Amino acid sequence: MRINKYLAHKNLCTRREADTLISAGKVLINGKTAKLGDKVQETDKVDVRFRVKKYRYFAYNKPRGIITHSPEEDERDIRQSIPLVGVFPIGRLDKDSNGLIILTDDGRITDKLLNPEYDHEKEYVVSTKEELPNNFAARIEKGVNIEGYLTKPATVKVLSPKKFTITLTEGKKHQIRRMCAGVGLVVAKLERTRIMNIRLSGLKEGEHRPILGQELATFLKSLGF
Repeated sequence: MRINKYLAHKNLCTRREADTLISAGKVLINGKTAKLGDKVQETDKVDVRFRVKKYRYFAYNKPRGIITHSPEEDERDIRQSIPLVGVFPIGRLDKDSNGLIILTDDGRITDKLLNPEYDHEKEYVVSTKEELPNNFAARIEKGVNIEGYLTKPATVKVLSPKKFTITLTEGKKHQIRRMCAGVGLVVAKLERTRIMNIRLSGLKEGEHRPILGQELATFLKSLGF
């Protein structure tokens, strides 16, 4: 395995950060300075001489109308809407939805958080224009066929005739809106309230807060860090 991939696999840094460390002579393989492109085995001794970077993590309540990534003309994205510098959003939340987005400068967590094979929970509160049909929760929980794809089992709690919460472990494009359409409903409002153990915790739209302490420790541990 190439040394930069090895360091990323060990959750020490990203591949790009690894290349920077290697070029600076801060990585040793069996006591010898590593070079870009070197390969290592599990039996090799790898030492990295660098200060541990202190990553930052924030919970942000994305307002409706704000784009997560790549705004077009006359649109605003998250980076243009917050005073934080050097962080980026993990994942997406469509323009017409609001709610929790995690902002960070830690590229290591991107795949661990977004890869569907890890089954991380995300919870949403959904309001619909129509009243929920009979057996709505059971129909949604067992999976809905959206254009040939059967969604994974979900957890649903009905709050009122036109409102419910849903917990998913996947994130297909516009999934909740498409699931609702599959049972004859139109979404009026969609808010993400939780990602794993991270909650909005009273954040108003457009506000952010740092993720610290035990909340952060639990979050990172669940991601394998």
